[in-house]
Amino acid sequence: MTTKIPAPRIFGVSSDQFVRSIASREDEYSRWYTDVVYKAQLADWSLVHGCMVIRPYGYALWENMQRLLDRRFKDTGHQNAYFPLLIPESLLAKEAEHVEGFAPEVAWVTRGGQDDLDERLAIRPTSEAIIGETYSKWVQSWRDLPILINQWCNVMRWEKVTRFFLRTTEFLWQEGHTVHRTHEEAREEVMRMLGVYQDFVENELAIPVIPGQKTENERFAGALDTFSIEAMMGDGKALQAATSHDLGQHFSKVFDIKFQDMDKEVRFAWTTSWGASTRLIGALIMVHGDERGLKLPPNVAPYQVVIVPVWSNDEQQRQVNEAVDGLQKQLASFRVHYDARDEYRPGWKYNEWDLRGVPLRLEIGPRDLAAGQVQLVRRDELGEDGKPVRRGVPLDGAGAVVGDALCAIQKDMLAAARSFLEVNTVVAGSFAELQEGIAARKFVWAPWCGRTECELTVKDKTGGTIRNIPFERHKAGGPCVNCGEPADGERSPVIFARAY
Repeated sequence: MTTKIPAPRIFGVSSDQFVRSIASREDEYSRWYTDVVYKAQLADWSLVHGCMVIRPYGYALWENMQRLLDRRFKDTGHQNAYFPLLIPESLLAKEAEHVEGFAPEVAWVTRGGQDDLDERLAIRPTSEAIIGETYSKWVQSWRDLPILINQWCNVMRWEKVTRFFLRTTEFLWQEGHTVHRTHEEAREEVMRMLGVYQDFVENELAIPVIPGQKTENERFAGALDTFSIEAMMGDGKALQAATSHDLGQHFSKVFDIKFQDMDKEVRFAWTTSWGASTRLIGALIMVHGDERGLKLPPNVAPYQVVIVPVWSNDEQQRQVNEAVDGLQKQLASFRVHYDARDEYRPGWKYNEWDLRGVPLRLEIGPRDLAAGQVQLVRRDELGEDGKPVRRGVPLDGAGAVVGDALCAIQKDMLAAARSFLEVNTVVAGSFAELQEGIAARKFVWAPWCGRTECELTVKDKTGGTIRNIPFERHKAGGPCVNCGEPADGERSPVIFARAY
C-alpha cells in the first residue's frame, strides 16, 4: 500500500539533524530507500495510485541515462520512432498468451468525452501488438528488412503494491522492436542488445550484472526465449535490470508480418523486443547508496561537481566569487553546480549534497585562496575516522585533477559493487544450503534438473526464484538441489535469489 509522506521541512535544521532524519540503511532498508527518494528530491507521489512525479533532479538523472543508452542504440543501427499509447482490445486479444500474461495489469479506456466507445482501448502495458500490426503493413519483401526501431515512451501496468521507480503504475522506458529475415539474424540482435545493456549498466551505472537466459516459467509472455541481466541490490535481493526477447515467428504469425524472400517464397519474419526502464534509477539508489543517502556514479550524475564557497563578510564573498568564476571556466566540460546560497551554512550544504549523491565537492574559502588551492572531497570516500577526506589541490590546473578524480570514482564504485556481489554469492549443493543462502539474502548458485515443478517448489518453500541461467556456468555441480535427479547439463547450474 503506497502512503503519501509529506516532503520534509528542512529549512533551519542543523546538518546533523538533516542526516539523522534518514532511516538507517542497515536496520530499515525499505524506509531508508523511500527517505532517500524524497529527501534527495528524486520523486514524489501524485494523487493517482502508484503514479509518481519525477522531480527535476530525478529526471535529469533519467535524461543522462537515456542519452548514454540512446547513443548505444544508434551506434548499433537503430532508429527512434513513436507508436500510439492506446491499443484496441481486438488487436491485443489476437495473441492469447501475451494478453493473458498482462491481463491483471491492463488499464482500459471505455469512454471518449461523453460517449461510450464501441471497443475498449488498452493503455499500453507493452507495445508488441500495436507495433506488430504496423510492421505487417511495412514489410512486403526481404528488401524491407531488417527493421530496427526503438521508442522512448511511458507504459501503464495497474500495480497493486507500488514502490518508487521499482514498481509504479506508470513508468518510463524504452522498448526496441525489430524484424529480421532469418532466425539467426534475430538471435544475433537479441544477444547484441543484451550486451548493449550489460555494457551500459556496468560502465555507466557502475553496477555489475549477470547475463543469462530466463527459464520457461520466467520468460516474457509469447516469447521463444528471454534473456536478462540480473543485478544484486544493497540488501542482497536481485533486480532484473533489462531484458531481451527472441520472439521467434510467434508474433509475426499472429499479426501477419510476412515477406517475399530472395527465392520468391513468402515467409513469416522473425522478431525481437528488448527494454529497460526507470527502475534502473531504483537500482542506482540501492546498489550505491549509504547511510548518508544517495551516491551517484559520475557518468550519470545530474551534477558531477558541486562548488561550495566559504566566506564571512562581503569582501571575502567578492574574492571567492571571483576565484570561482575562473574555476568554473576550468570545469566547463563537466556538469557543475555552484551553490552560492546565503541562507544555508557551508556544513549544511555539505550534508545536503552528500545526501543528493554528487560525486565530487570542491570547497573554497579565504584560507584556500591564500594558499592558491581548493579542497576536493569525494562522495564515495571516508577516512578511518568515518569522516569525508579533504585534499587540497592547486587552484590552477584543478580541471585536470577533477577529471582524474571523476574517472577514479566511476571505476572505484563499480569495483565496490562487484566486490559486494562476490562476497554475497554462495554455492549450494543441497536444499538446506540453498534455503540458508536465500534466507541470508544471497545469490545462490545451485544445480537444477530443468523441471518447472522443482523451480516452483523452491519458490514456495524459500521465496527464491531462478533469476536466470548464467552464460558462464562454472559453479555448483551435482544433482538437482530439490529433487536429487541429475542436473540439466544445458541449463544448470542456475542462480536462485529473492527479487524485487
